[in-house]
Amino acid sequence: MTDPTQALSFGTVAADYDRFRPRYPREAVRWALTGLAPSARVVDLGAGTGILTRAVLALGHQVVPVEPDPGMRAQLDAVTPGTVALAGSAESVPLPDGTADAVVVGQAYHWFDRERAHAEIARVVRPGGVFAPIWNVRDEEVAWVAELSRIAHIGDSAGNVIEKYADFGADFGPIELGRFAHTSTLTPGEVIELLHTRSYWLTAPAKERGKIDRQLRDLFATHPDLAGRDTVELPYQTLVFRSRRR
Repeated sequence: MTDPTQALSFGTVAADYDRFRPRYPREAVRWALTGLAPSARVVDLGAGTGILTRAVLALGHQVVPVEPDPGMRAQLDAVTPGTVALAGSAESVPLPDGTADAVVVGQAYHWFDRERAHAEIARVVRPGGVFAPIWNVRDEEVAWVAELSRIAHIGDSAGNVIEKYADFGADFGPIELGRFAHTSTLTPGEVIELLHTRSYWLTAPAKERGKIDRQLRDLFATHPDLAGRDTVELPYQTLVFRSRRR
């Protein structure tokens, strides 16, 4: 796992993470798992609080969530009936060889030590099975969203994600990319609470946190597309990278 301080910073705000982080469109999750039999066995790796786990369960599949952060696992267990998260990581998956029809990753693949993780995922997924990392990325073609990202020091634009994570190693076939647009309706205060679940804010010094929050409040108070609004539509692209185990 890369940058463990940031990667394991979310457990302290697990309830807010689960409340404010955007969901994954049903059609995006369905596309990720295209070709699987009904009730396939899917591993949600780096499962967090179970946002993607619940989306996969809603499609009728079995899900085994794996998550290294105990705070995130506790939240997942509390809000996802019938599912118990396993302690583990992408580099050490606590499952036997070939036991998964698919591995999905929601908003976590960029934390993995990819060389080690690819080997573990290839070990766990049966031949012909699916590996599908998924990201919700803000649509920064909208001017105020780009400014929001700049203030909050968020760098995961769609272009950056596509450029950086397009190779899953020799055990996996060609990668297909799916894009799905959606929005999340939030109050300005909820957008700020959402940004408080980002790793940069969680690990920043108190002075830097205060500066970010002041600039965010000013953005909502003064930007012509935001001023005076009780709620805003935060636009996202969901990016799905889908590949088959050779």
